[in-house]
Amino acid sequence: MKFPKKPDEIYFFGTCLIDMFYPDAGISAIQLIQKEQVKVIYPQEQTCCGQPAFNSGYRQEAQTVALQQIKLFPKKIPIVVPSSSCGAMMKHHYLDLFEDHWALESIKDFSERIIEFSQFLVHVLKIKMEDLGEPVELTWHAPCHALREMQIREEPKQLLQQLKNVKLIELEREHECCGFGGTFSIKFPEISKAMLSDKIDDISKTGASCVLSGDCGCLMNIEGGLKFQKKTMVGKHLASFLWERSNGKS
Repeated sequence: MKFPKKPDEIYFFGTCLIDMFYPDAGISAIQLIQKEQVKVIYPQEQTCCGQPAFNSGYRQEAQTVALQQIKLFPKKIPIVVPSSSCGAMMKHHYLDLFEDHWALESIKDFSERIIEFSQFLVHVLKIKMEDLGEPVELTWHAPCHALREMQIREEPKQLLQQLKNVKLIELEREHECCGFGGTFSIKFPEISKAMLSDKIDDISKTGASCVLSGDCGCLMNIEGGLKFQKKTMVGKHLASFLWERSNGKS
C-alpha cells in the first residue's frame, strides 16, 4: 500500500459505533492527530459506511448510503478511519458495490484516500509516543478486517511498543475472529457465542488488565463477553488508550 506524505489537513470518518457507543475513541483519535499539527475536518452530516446493508444483500440501499458519504469528502486529502471494518468497506468493497455504476471513477478517488487510524499514525505521521502512564500489562485483539483486508499487522504493536511502561502480552490465537462479524452474530448466535468464548479464554490466559482493539464492533463484543463472565479486565479502543498514556491518565 502506498501511503501519502504528511498532509496539512485530513478528513475524519467517525463510524456509527464510535458515534453511538465510543465517542471518547473518536475524540482521542482526533486529538492525537491534531497534536501533530494536522487539521482535522469532521463532516457533520456523515453517517454509516453502508456495510450492514451491503453484507445483508441490500446493494441498492448500500449504494444510497455510500453516495451520501462520498459527497461529504470532496477534498483530495486523506480520509482517516478509526475502524478497519468500515475502512475495508470503503476502501475495497465500494469498488465491488459500484462496479457498473456511473459514479465509479469518483468512488475510486474516494476509496484510494481511505487510510486506517494506526496506519496513518505510523506510516504518515511517523508519530513518536511519550508514555506518561503507570506500568500496565495489556493484550491486543487484531480485528479480522485489519488482518485480512487492510493488511494491518504490526502498526498497533509498533505504537504500543513505544510506550515504556506498557507490557504487551500477545494472544496465542490472535488471528482468530471474536465471533462478532456484524450481522453474523445475529444470524448465527450459537456459533458466534462459541467463537467469543474461545476469544475470552485466550484473553484471560494473558493475565493482562486491559484488552485493546482498533475496531469498535470487536471491542463491544469482547467487552460484553468479559462482563458476562464477570471478568475484571477492561476493553479500550487503541486511540483512547494512546491518548490517555500521552496525558498520564492511565
